[in-house]
Amino acid sequence: MTFLPLVNAPTPLQYAGVKALDLPDSYFSGLSVEYDARRQTALTMLRAVGLRCSVPGGAYYVMTDARDLGVTDDRAFAEWLIGTAGIAGVPGSSFYNKPEDGCSQIRFCFCKKDETLREAGIKLAAIPRLLGR
Repeated sequence: MTFLPLVNAPTPLQYAGVKALDLPDSYFSGLSVEYDARRQTALTMLRAVGLRCSVPGGAYYVMTDARDLGVTDDRAFAEWLIGTAGIAGVPGSSFYNKPEDGCSQIRFCFCKKDETLREAGIKLAAIPRLLGR
């Protein structure tokens, strides 16, 4: 028999979630507007360097496909992004039962401060040059 690990939110986050239920609706509508703007910023920056993007409907990250940049090893590309471009992304294969299904994908988070996203945009823009394209 095979057992799969259970995953749940840590207790402090559960308490925070309960507390958030007391916040006014205006907080959440404002948060939604802010995150939509960050999502659009991230999508624009990622597409500009040749990454294909899956548009998230409710997440704070964008899953991209870097195949058009010649990426076939997502883990090596993620390490290259950190060491060479100064940007961190999560290898897409880590989200698949069959890792080879995500071998050209990288996930990027956009729940960052605006200045952090701007800095990431500058670093992202250098990727084609750094890859010799």
